[in-house]
Amino acid sequence: MKSNVCELRRDMSDFDIIPEEAEKVAVYNKLSDRQARRLRLLAEELIGMMPSLLKFGSGRFWIETDGSNYELHVSVVPENIIDVDREKILGVSKSGKNAAAKGIINKICLAVELMMVDYSAVSAEMPVEFYNMGMVGDMSAYNTAWSLANYKEQTNEKEEWDEMEKSIIGKLADDVLVGITGKKIDVIVKKSFYREEIDKWHSISKKN
Repeated sequence: MKSNVCELRRDMSDFDIIPEEAEKVAVYNKLSDRQARRLRLLAEELIGMMPSLLKFGSGRFWIETDGSNYELHVSVVPENIIDVDREKILGVSKSGKNAAAKGIINKICLAVELMMVDYSAVSAEMPVEFYNMGMVGDMSAYNTAWSLANYKEQTNEKEEWDEMEKSIIGKLADDVLVGITGKKIDVIVKKSFYREEIDKWHSISKKN
């Protein structure tokens, strides 16, 4: 099932349409109150990315479901890649530390920007650790893809784990994918409610 596709423009100051669409999907799919809240929270987290993503062009938001699996999609087609602030990207850190990429939302947005420049040239000047650690090599749908789940698996730093634990999207999402194909950039937040459904079934079985 695919929800309504919501058009997103850079001059929109009110992005309530994103969590509102999540609520509609939750009602349509008869999610529990807890599941509906989590889906809305993930949708609200996407609002924080909009200023960074839509400064490059207009975009679209929708939700796809397959059973208990949910995907929140934001797709952006940049109008002018020259607008990417290459100096800002290089300024993430000359020392290899990701000072300008604190916070999961900032990391995701910076991953988008890194895909919009000649990364081979950037990487020669500065190692962007979180980006390299999250790269996905076997996603044929995209020319380049970055995964939050991959990044989690690769990092062992306590500071990074603390950062993810404080983030709603870091705690609730099963994965966040950033992919680029041609001139289109996709951010996909993945969430499965399968485990919650299994736990609920076990709970009912014990009562019976």
